[in-house]
Amino acid sequence: MTTTSLAEALGLALLARGWRVTAAESCTGGGIASAITDIPGSSAWFDMAFVTYSNAAKQQLVGVQAAVLVQHGAVSEVVARQMAEGALTAAGADLAVAVSGIAGPSGGSADKPVGMVCFAWATSAGTEAETRHFSGDRASVRLQTVQHALAGLLARCAPYQDEHLA
Repeated sequence: MTTTSLAEALGLALLARGWRVTAAESCTGGGIASAITDIPGSSAWFDMAFVTYSNAAKQQLVGVQAAVLVQHGAVSEVVARQMAEGALTAAGADLAVAVSGIAGPSGGSADKPVGMVCFAWATSAGTEAETRHFSGDRASVRLQTVQHALAGLLARCAPYQDEHLA
C-alpha cells in the first residue's frame, strides 16, 4: 500500500472505532503526522503529535525518563514504549505510535546500524514494541518507517472495524 492509501484506510478505521490517534516521532521528524493530515477530514481523528528529535524533547514532551535514555539509548524499544505511552497520555488519544531510529547516512554503530528503527504502539490496553531494519538511503528509511508505523496503527484498528462492520 502507498502512504496515502494506508493513511486513508487508517482514517476510516479510526472513524469506525470512534478513536483519535497521535504520534511521537524522532527519525521521521513529523512524517507520520504529515501523512495523516494529508487526508481530508483528518481533524475528526487526529488532534496533535510530537516531534521529539532530541533526547531533551523526548523527556520534556512525552515523559521519557533520563535514566532510560542513558541506559538504553534513544534508539531502543524501551524508549519507543515510553514515547508512545507519553504521547497517548499527553494527547488524550486512544491510539499512539512512536518511532526512534537511525535514518542515516551516518550515526549508526555495530549494535545499532543505519536503518534500525524502534516502533511502539500504545492503547489503554497496553503497549507493543518491535525493531525493524530498513535498507536504502535516508529518505527511503524514513518513508519505510512512516509506512510501517501507519500499517501498525491500521492493524490495531482493523480487527474492530471488521468485527463491527461485517
